[in-house]
Amino acid sequence: MYRKIYENGSNVLIAACDRELLGIKIKQGKAVVEISKEFYEGEIVSEAELIKNLENATTANLFGARTVNCALKCGLITADSVLFIEDIPHAQIFKV
Repeated sequence: MYRKIYENGSNVLIAACDRELLGIKIKQGKAVVEISKEFYEGEIVSEAELIKNLENATTANLFGARTVNCALKCGLITADSVLFIEDIPHAQIFKV
């Protein structure tokens, strides 16, 4: 999985996606979503590393079955909060 960390003061955003999704465009109705290299391509990480990062994040943007599964495993999201765009799981996390 690719993981990129953005930090702004005490806010930490994790952008992560399954490796095979990097650079693709998917559609939902008229909207087009790009899983862009600029936003998501960072380090390649293991499931354990991503889970640790997600637990410390204030915000996350996730694409792909393996990546979203990490957020499910650590209880940061529930299955009913996962969206599917062209059968690709997508989830966002916002801690307040």
